[in-house]
Amino acid sequence: MDGQHYSHENFLPVKEFYDRMRKGSMPTTAQVNPEDARALIEPYLKAEKDVLHIAFSSGLSGSYNSARIAGEELQEEYPDRKIVVIDSLAASLGQGLLVYLAQKKKEEGKTMDEVAQWVMEHRLNMVHTFTVDDLNHLYRGGRVSKTTAVVGGVLNIKPVLHVDDEGKLIPVGKVRGRKKSLLALVDMMEEKLGNYKNSCDTIFISHGDCEQDAQFVVDKIKEKYPIKTVLMNHVGATIGAHSGPGTVALFFVGENR
Repeated sequence: MDGQHYSHENFLPVKEFYDRMRKGSMPTTAQVNPEDARALIEPYLKAEKDVLHIAFSSGLSGSYNSARIAGEELQEEYPDRKIVVIDSLAASLGQGLLVYLAQKKKEEGKTMDEVAQWVMEHRLNMVHTFTVDDLNHLYRGGRVSKTTAVVGGVLNIKPVLHVDDEGKLIPVGKVRGRKKSLLALVDMMEEKLGNYKNSCDTIFISHGDCEQDAQFVVDKIKEKYPIKTVLMNHVGATIGAHSGPGTVALFFVGENR
């Protein structure tokens, strides 16, 4: 961003990141390479720990493949350790929700193999729905056409998108006006919950520096469902570089994506 390289070691404060985007800065991102993935995993192997790595969606990045390559190389070097790399087919707090639930399984006493099997069986139950405030950021990332971005800006059209079963970002609707786009996330939840309607008690929600809008969605959901756990956080810089300020993303466990 603005000629400066940032990583997990020196991320920008979130507020500064989005303020700079609002002023016209155009951040770009690069996927993790196998060397980076190796550097992350190997210290745990040296400490005689096994590793279950739940990776960012292969439908959106090559990071999963980099982790897979690193895992295969390290497995040869550490034959007494177990390394499992899973494609989450998820992103942002959708991936976070999957990790959160996998950790709960671990705390219940499940083995790593049992947790890995649970992740594989339930990763497509992690529902992602979101909307953005400015289509130009999606245009820059190749998600919508220039015409769509220009016309959408003029007519105040807001897209509603989700992550599909292949882990790819797909538009699923569009509405006119910000409030309607936020309510669309709530409406889609009922459609996606299916048989999970009576058991849904946890939602994760992330936002591109627009906490009030995210809280609006949470409040509307709580009017309809007995939600006990809400985790709210910013959309981080890596994904925020493509979605922009004003993004609101909702994640929950449902029957289908």
